[in-house]
Amino acid sequence: MNIRDKKIFGTLFFSIFSAATGIGIVVPLLPVYAHDLGASGLYISFIFGAFSFSRMFLVPYFGKISDKKGRKPYIVAGLFGYSVISLAFIFSNSVESLIGIRFLQGIASAMIMPVTQAYIGDITPPGKEGLCMGMFNMSMFLSLSIGPLIGGAMSDHFSLDTSFAVMGGLSFIGFLLSLFLLPPKTSERAVNRDTEPIEWKTLLKDKEIAGLFIFRFVYITCVGIIWCFLPVFADTEFGLSSFSIGILVMLAVFISGLLQVPMGFVADRVNKKLMVVAGGLVVVCAIYAYTLTTGFWGVFWAGILYGIGGGISTPPLMALAVIKGNRTHSMGSVMGLLTLAHSVGMLTGSVLAGLSMDFFGLRHAFPLGSVIMFAGVVFFVFCTHRLKDYQDHPF
Repeated sequence: MNIRDKKIFGTLFFSIFSAATGIGIVVPLLPVYAHDLGASGLYISFIFGAFSFSRMFLVPYFGKISDKKGRKPYIVAGLFGYSVISLAFIFSNSVESLIGIRFLQGIASAMIMPVTQAYIGDITPPGKEGLCMGMFNMSMFLSLSIGPLIGGAMSDHFSLDTSFAVMGGLSFIGFLLSLFLLPPKTSERAVNRDTEPIEWKTLLKDKEIAGLFIFRFVYITCVGIIWCFLPVFADTEFGLSSFSIGILVMLAVFISGLLQVPMGFVADRVNKKLMVVAGGLVVVCAIYAYTLTTGFWGVFWAGILYGIGGGISTPPLMALAVIKGNRTHSMGSVMGLLTLAHSVGMLTGSVLAGLSMDFFGLRHAFPLGSVIMFAGVVFFVFCTHRLKDYQDHPF
C-alpha cells in the first residue's frame, strides 16, 4: 500500500471510528429508554428494525452507484447526515418519533458503510485482503464496543440527552475528516477503471456471492437478537445497572475487534473458507449459551465466546468479498450486498427477539438464533466449495 493509499485508509479508519463510537454510545440506552416510554417488545424491535429497514433498500443502490460516480461524495454526505439526525434524538419523546429518527439514520448509514468498505477494497493490495479488512473492521468493532461502555457510564452520571449530543458530535468529526482529508473523487480507482461493473442480474445469480450473503445474514441476525434485547434481558431478569449492561453489550464486539488484525493476518495464509466455518460454529455454541445464563458472569462468558466466533469468521469473510469484488469489477455492488445482508439480519434478529419476548419469553430467542446460525454455516459450505480464496490476478 503506497503513501496515498495509507492516507486514505487512515482517514476512513478514524472517520468510521468516530461515527461508530457515537452510535455505540446509544445502543445500550435505546431499548431501556423505549421500554420506559411504554414500548412493548415488538415496538422495541421496530425501533431497531427501522434503521435496518430503510438501509435495506438503499445500500445496494449506493454501493453500485459509487462504482461509477466515486466513493467520497456519498461518504461525506452520509456522515454529515448522521451528525444532524443524531441530534434529533434529544427532541424525541415518544416511541413513534424514535422509530422515525432511526429510519432516517438508516438512510444516512446506507451512504456510508458499503461505500467505505468498497473504498478499502479498492486500495487493498492482492494477498493482503484479510489483513486490510481486519484492520478496517477493527475501527468499527472497537468503536462499537467502547461506545456502549461510555453510554452506560454517561447515563448513570449525566443524562440521556448528553449521550445523544456526543453521538452527533462524534459523527461530525468523522464528516470533517472525510471532507478535508480524502482525495477528490476524480483520482479514485473506481472512477478511472476501464472495465464496466458487472450488472446486478448477473451478481444476483452468483452462488458464491449468495454464500457470503447468507453467512453475513445469519451472523448479524444473532447480533440483532443480542443487541436489541440483551439490555432488556439483563435489566428485567438480573436488575443490572446501565454501566453493567454497557459492559455486556460491548463485550462480544470488543473481543471480535481485538481479533480482527491477527485473524486477518492468518486469513491471508490459510484457507479462508475453513476459518469462516470454524468461526460460525463457535457462534452457534455462543448464542445458545445465553440461554443457560443465570446472572452477570454467565452473560459475560457467553459474550466472550460470541466475540471469538465473530473474530475468527469476519476477516476471512470480508477478504473473500474483496476478492470477489475485484474479480467482478463491482466492489461497491458486492459490499452493498453484504451490507444489505447486515441490514436484513439486524431487522430479522430484532423482530424475532421481539416476538419471542411478547409471546414465548425472551430466552427462547437465543436457541432459535443458534439454529439459524447453524443453517447458515451449512448453506455457506454448499455455495462456496468451489470459490478460490486467493486473488488470481492483479487489479
